[in-house]
Amino acid sequence: MRTKMTLHKPSLLLALLLTPLAMLAQTPSTASETVRDRLWIFTVVEGGNNKKSPASPNGNVKHYIDDFAPGGSRMTPAEGAFWLGVPNLLFIRSNSQPASPEVEVGRKKTSYQQYATSFQPLDRVVWSVVGGGGEGGMRELPATLSLAKEFPNIRGIFMDDFVRPIPRKKATDAHTGRPAMPLADLRRLREQTKTNGRPLDVWVTLYTHEINPERKNKAIPYRSCEPPLADFLGDFDVLTLWTWDSAEIPELEANLLALEKIAPKKARIALGLYLWDFQNKKPVSVEMMKHQCDLGLKWLKEGRISDMIFLANTMLDVGMPSADFSRQWIKEHGGEKLGR
Repeated sequence: MRTKMTLHKPSLLLALLLTPLAMLAQTPSTASETVRDRLWIFTVVEGGNNKKSPASPNGNVKHYIDDFAPGGSRMTPAEGAFWLGVPNLLFIRSNSQPASPEVEVGRKKTSYQQYATSFQPLDRVVWSVVGGGGEGGMRELPATLSLAKEFPNIRGIFMDDFVRPIPRKKATDAHTGRPAMPLADLRRLREQTKTNGRPLDVWVTLYTHEINPERKNKAIPYRSCEPPLADFLGDFDVLTLWTWDSAEIPELEANLLALEKIAPKKARIALGLYLWDFQNKKPVSVEMMKHQCDLGLKWLKEGRISDMIFLANTMLDVGMPSADFSRQWIKEHGGEKLGR
């Protein structure tokens, strides 16, 4: 009996070491979870926030960082997660990048597969079907579902910029938007995710100026949605809350309350944290980063939010103080137990 136990212990140890981290993390015990287990990075293709140019063909014509950081960023999504020290990643298709599998005929591995391969050491990955600017939709779902079957740490579907602005006819017209897909399509998407062999959560981007008409900050007008956004929220598993203008970060408590009032009870809320202020084209100040990170930590421990998301890999290698602060903050607090 002793001999058998001696022989089996190394085998058991080897099996545990070889078990993919993603499989071990699929059903974590809340009692043993740390803050780091609930931290994510929001990512796009490397250079996705560089100014579009011949030297940066995958860049951006509107939301770029080159005025602050000439030459831009080269950090990949996986490198961003590694540098920041987080185990979970959101990957958002933007400006048609990466290329969709159907246009990459003749490649041994598609760009989707190659990115997913680089994400294999991570615990959880969520992949966009609606990407930057609200582009995409049902046509992108088959490739994403196929990828999730191949890579078991892909645990969800993401819908970015879900409320797409409707152009105003007059400057005095109210700001309105429409959903990136009809409700019938969203429900059809949910049904199709159930046929994948395991559940896939559906995540969505919500901005403070889309959910709280009582905000004090008027730099970004409130944007209503037609049909009403409330009609759609019951079909999302995770509602991610984002503050586009860092001047509004002091209103974060009021904005979370506004979302809690309209969020279905079964939905989880994740706090999005920008490192770059796209409204004012500058890094978020360290003071504001600390404010939103510390609030997020408090809410995470109280159970008011389920996750915190740092945006993005394209802001981490260009000398932003907000990036260095975030990395150090994660080092300091990542190991804290949640115990809820």
